[in-house]
Parts: sequence; structure tokens; C-alpha cells
Amino acid sequence: QVQLVESGGGLVQPGGSLRLSCAASGSSFSSANMAWYRQAPGNQRELVATITTDGSASLAASVKGRFTISRDNAKNTVYLQMNSLNPEDTAVYYCNARIRIIAGFRNYWGQGTQVTVSS
Repeated sequence: QVQLVESGGGLVQPGGSLRLSCAASGSSFSSANMAWYRQAPGNQRELVATITTDGSASLAASVKGRFTISRDNAKNTVYLQMNSLNPEDTAVYYCNARIRIIAGFRNYWGQGTQVTVSS
């Protein structure tokens, strides 16, 4: 069992940067694959980035070259560094943890943090 709390969202101008943090509680963080999702008003929830237990990362095509995902297992925290933000990045960003179990897998979600890119 793991609990996730996102922080770092806010209002930023186009071209600006933000760093999101996801703090996890519980003993399963180091064995969890982590991800960031986002959902804009009226849109489907979109996978933004993933990072495995050993640090292998992947990014959606729409954010490659601008975003970076990382994790610090000693701090039970995963980060999303967002640079060169544009209005299309405006969304609620959610942290996700996925843990393998006998019957398949189990997902855990944070409450989300709002990112608004506007001049």
C-alpha cells in the first residue's frame, strides 16, 4: 500500500518552467513503477512520462525534449521537471504508482496538482 501527494503546480507564463514533486508514503515505493499523467478540461487522461524501479524513463512524444522524469528512492519521491511550457500543457497532473501483485497489478493515484500556462 502506498499514498501519493503531488505538489509544485501553479500558474506560469509560456516558455517558463515548473518542477512537480510526488511524495510517497509506505514501504512499497522502491518496488513501484512510477508515472505522471495529465488531464485537460474536456480531454482524455494522457500518459506523460514513466520511470521504472531501476530508473529507466520514457516520455510522451508531445513532451520529449522539454520534460524530464526522475526518482529519488531514498526520499520516496518522483519528480517531473517541465521546461518550455506552452498553453497546451495546461492540465491537472497526477502521480501514479503501479505495483505487481500475484493476480496482476495494483494502481495508486495522487490527488492531482493544477498546472496553468497562460500570459
